[in-house]
Amino acid sequence: MFNTDNQAAGSLKMNLTPGNAICYSGYREGQNPGTGHYPSFDEVKEDLTILSQNWTYLRLYDCGPHAEIVLDVIQKEGFAFKVMLGADLGAEMSNPNCPWDANFDAETLQKNQANNLAQINKLIALSKQYSDTIFSVSIGNEASVEWTDHLVSVESLIGYVRMIKKEISQPVTFCENYVPWTNKLAPLVAELDFLSIHTYPVWEYQTIETALEYTKQNYYSVANMYPDTPVCITEAGWACASNGRGIEPWNASQELQAIYYEQLMEWTTQAQILTFVFEAFDEQWKGSSHPLEPEKHWGLFNLDRTPKLVMKSLYQQLNQASQQDGSVIIQNVS
Repeated sequence: MFNTDNQAAGSLKMNLTPGNAICYSGYREGQNPGTGHYPSFDEVKEDLTILSQNWTYLRLYDCGPHAEIVLDVIQKEGFAFKVMLGADLGAEMSNPNCPWDANFDAETLQKNQANNLAQINKLIALSKQYSDTIFSVSIGNEASVEWTDHLVSVESLIGYVRMIKKEISQPVTFCENYVPWTNKLAPLVAELDFLSIHTYPVWEYQTIETALEYTKQNYYSVANMYPDTPVCITEAGWACASNGRGIEPWNASQELQAIYYEQLMEWTTQAQILTFVFEAFDEQWKGSSHPLEPEKHWGLFNLDRTPKLVMKSLYQQLNQASQQDGSVIIQNVS
């Protein structure tokens, strides 16, 4: 049985105006942060114009050039988005439990620590520069889960939180799979203003029939453990395609994505849980080179910015409303 009495843990307990939230990364065909090819100002503007019709909150994953462009576009173009800004931490420890290579020599780990410190300092600087836009910050993403390839100790995470809190007033969180919150991250909880969990039933072999109930179990396993700390969801979604790597091909489709999205939104809206859907647009650069690699197919919109099944009806309605009131009509969305 779920204890929901004190779990208006999203927008109300966090003193936020209710609104839809989504994870945004704007990399298009041929663009890749690893190669230093980033979306342009105009490309980000096009993306934010699309997203502004249905979302209020954006989650950004790092403090690199992409994030700087996004924040610049929001400020210069007058978008009303509020942003959760993240730090992209590299491994500070080797992790033999990682299914792929996560063993690093001492020199690499030392370099990563220096880069992480620079990332935290950049997080602080951007949070001050864009204080009207950045409503919260995250000290990292999936850096403590058992399988991560960028493992950071709990002690180090606590140190980063304390460093950030000395400099900025925005609430601080950490974005992680739900499991570590129930054990190893307990010492970190006391340092944070709110907790951010990830839940992916499709990665854990759930079907659409059991998906929402599984998501609720994931959420309340954390929320009920820390009843005095707000808990939000910073990643939840459904893949639209798979080559069988981790997700059976029959369990990944636009139809299933649409069903899960509708169920997720109905529950989290009613329960007042701030929930960042993963993710806005497909990202071709992610994962392996296989075209059906599931990491490439989580977007609510295709790589060319056209809406997938989950968004088609909504965006047809929004476009019609835009035409009627004379607003700018989004290109490539029909």
